[in-house]
Amino acid sequence: MTDGRASVTDSGNRTTPDHEANAQTERISLGREAPIRLGALRIEPARRSVTRDDGCEEVVEPRVMQVLVALAKAEGQILSRDDLLMSCWSGVVVGEDALNRVIARLRRVADRLGEFQIETITKVGYRLKPADLHPEEDVHIQPRAKAERHRASILVLPFANMSGDSEQDYFSDGVSEDIITDLTKVSALAVVARHTAFTFKGKAVDVAQTARDLKVSHVLEGSVRKSGDRVRITAQLIDGATGNHTWAERYDRDLNDIFALQDEISEAIVVALKLKLLPEEKRAIERRGTFSPEAYDLYLMACEYLASGNHGDARMAEAVVSLCRRATLIDPDYARAWALMAVALTSLHFVGGKPEDGLEAAEHALSLDDGLAEAHAVKARHLFRLGRPADAAAEIDIALRLDPESFEVNSSAGGLSFRQRKWKDAIRYLEKATALMDTAFGPPSALIACYAAISDKAGVRRAAATTLARAESALAQDRTNGSAIGNVVTALAALGEEERARDWSRRALMLDPDNLEMRLDIASAACAFLNDASTALELLGPYIANARPNDLAWVKIDPNLDSLREDPRFQAMIAAAEQRLMRGRQEAP
Repeated sequence: MTDGRASVTDSGNRTTPDHEANAQTERISLGREAPIRLGALRIEPARRSVTRDDGCEEVVEPRVMQVLVALAKAEGQILSRDDLLMSCWSGVVVGEDALNRVIARLRRVADRLGEFQIETITKVGYRLKPADLHPEEDVHIQPRAKAERHRASILVLPFANMSGDSEQDYFSDGVSEDIITDLTKVSALAVVARHTAFTFKGKAVDVAQTARDLKVSHVLEGSVRKSGDRVRITAQLIDGATGNHTWAERYDRDLNDIFALQDEISEAIVVALKLKLLPEEKRAIERRGTFSPEAYDLYLMACEYLASGNHGDARMAEAVVSLCRRATLIDPDYARAWALMAVALTSLHFVGGKPEDGLEAAEHALSLDDGLAEAHAVKARHLFRLGRPADAAAEIDIALRLDPESFEVNSSAGGLSFRQRKWKDAIRYLEKATALMDTAFGPPSALIACYAAISDKAGVRRAAATTLARAESALAQDRTNGSAIGNVVTALAALGEEERARDWSRRALMLDPDNLEMRLDIASAACAFLNDASTALELLGPYIANARPNDLAWVKIDPNLDSLREDPRFQAMIAAAEQRLMRGRQEAP
């Protein structure tokens, strides 16, 4: 960059002044656009958000974001109305007022956040000023001094389950999550992320202190009571500065009205905060992905199973698949249920060797809604398995742009980086995944190997302590969870507790000697942290003898097994497995 103008990266290509004409008519696909810096603003097309460095954020409707990106990528050049219609409306004939309305909304965003203006060039078109745009990863921007603007912001505390049955937690959690999601669609409101909000679940909260700590103007709290075909929801909106109630209401409805009820709560909050809800935002809030309360209830139940903490247990994944199948039988167009089923099927295939691999379910989910980050992440895992790492990376990139706060997306991104032995990238994504789901022991366990690979002893101990706590918690629910047992052994060995690690190993192999995944975990721990190659090889024998292609690929890259690479016994095991798999491919019809 020599002239202060930007070259905005999009899917690996550079838009430069030498091919402005292409940039002006290129179709803007938000899921594939890279983030852009504009002064003190970060523009994230996939999330449809514009965030100022002081934390103020606007979430805009898709067409407004498309026009903003098109003008940004033009790098200060004038775009005609035809240019914008081609790139943002794909050449579809629309009324003249359509673009005028979008430009007007974009100017309101500019007024609220500053840093840019939309200039009208009479009888020619529009351009964005100033044009000091930079690819975010290339340039450090100093934020400009701005007068502090008042902006409403909110923390939605997890609604309490008042049903008298802890099994109904999934429903109150689902209601809370959907209200958070709905409110993020209101461009004039900043909303605390779900994973932060849920750290307060089940805790007594000092509203005023929490509001100060999180720098929010308001806090929403409430409760849900579900009984038979009825649901009662109470909600209170509290002013964070004064502790006074800004709004409160109690709703007692038929369960079939749950979607309308959630819409009413979100819209009541918007009214109470004296915000303007744009028509596009209202329509976005009312889109639930399904019109069936029964399918929705099954989906929420499946989500609860996935977050239960019983990770690595095939029965958990099978329950998710079963619930999602029932949901999609009720509503075949329920894309979120298809995507969640794809996640569970992929786990069962890669870890448990089940024949249905989840790729078809992910593809179907994307055919219904290509904005589902988890479905893109699942597809990436399969593309990598099929020997298409570049395509896998592209899918992960889309998934991260669509939802950088998704556990599944960050976990998948970390796993792909791990398989490529890109340790620092793997650490970044796996640390995020670890923070996003506080019951999962898979990501912190993988972090043990990553930190060991870069000789970060403090990182190893940190990750091992987290893994141990979470795996022990899973075992408190189910003492037969072989995956949790294997991770307890790994964590204890990494923490230097050799005797406890060996004791757990002996116990595990007596209880479940045929659990091959558990044998791999224990073998890795013996090799990497107990300096016991003989035990590692003994444990690996049955695993490698029965390894599927994906299993063998993992053995070849696992850094915990690096000290065995030159051992003739290990090499013979690998060679025999490769010959077996080759014969299988040749004999396949």
